[in-house]
Amino acid sequence: MKLGRIPWINCYPVYAAVDRGVVEMPAELVTGTASELNDLLAAGELDVSVISAVEYARRASQYHLLSDLAISCDGPVHSVALFAKRPPMELDQATVLLSASSRTSVLLLELLCRHRWNVAPRFATVRAEAGDLEALAELPHQAVLVIGDAALMLEARDTYPVRIDLGQAWHDWTGLPFVFAVWAARRASDQDRVRDIHQRLLDSRAWGMAHLDALADQASDATGLDLGVCRSYLSDLDYALTYRHLAGLTDFFRRLAHDGLVPDGSLSFITAA
Repeated sequence: MKLGRIPWINCYPVYAAVDRGVVEMPAELVTGTASELNDLLAAGELDVSVISAVEYARRASQYHLLSDLAISCDGPVHSVALFAKRPPMELDQATVLLSASSRTSVLLLELLCRHRWNVAPRFATVRAEAGDLEALAELPHQAVLVIGDAALMLEARDTYPVRIDLGQAWHDWTGLPFVFAVWAARRASDQDRVRDIHQRLLDSRAWGMAHLDALADQASDATGLDLGVCRSYLSDLDYALTYRHLAGLTDFFRRLAHDGLVPDGSLSFITAA
């Protein structure tokens, strides 16, 4: 069995106990960006993985969602942000760079532009990982969507006069949480082994949430960010998938389906053993 993981610090609470040997994981871990894991799971190279929420919507007939496991926020997410040189309502026909690492965040931004801010920017996809920030600054643009550790690092630089947290923007618009990533399993994979992996991920998450101080230390060392920033960031994220989270997820999918961006479908779950 192969299990996908994102190397960013937002996944620390789910995988930290596995990394430390506290929870044994009967699967090979494969590391990649969200977009890379989306494609690997679709290609059958992974059995279970964290993926962009919108990737599940696109391939719901091929996947089961792992219940009670997600990366979400109910307000600010901090690590998914539009950094701009002017307010979003003034970005009509402006060049907006989009991180190639995310699909959910890109579609959320498109919805906000179209239905919340009533603008139609010109979008261009670029690499926007932590090591790309210097190169990004040299590209002509009026705004850039950056996610993950890179977004936290770019915020710390304070180089853009306007910063829009997309988690907060969604909450202001709908009053609901936003689910950025989910864990999914291929329906063709061994379901008993998937359930075992699911339970171990839940056990690892429980350990991680009980040791956020240690994980914040690790995150600070890995990124160079202030310890308090890392602790606050990990504390604000939510790793559950409750009925309220599902309400936010289905509302997002409904809006995407209305705009013809994903097929209209239903959620399918597998539960831990």
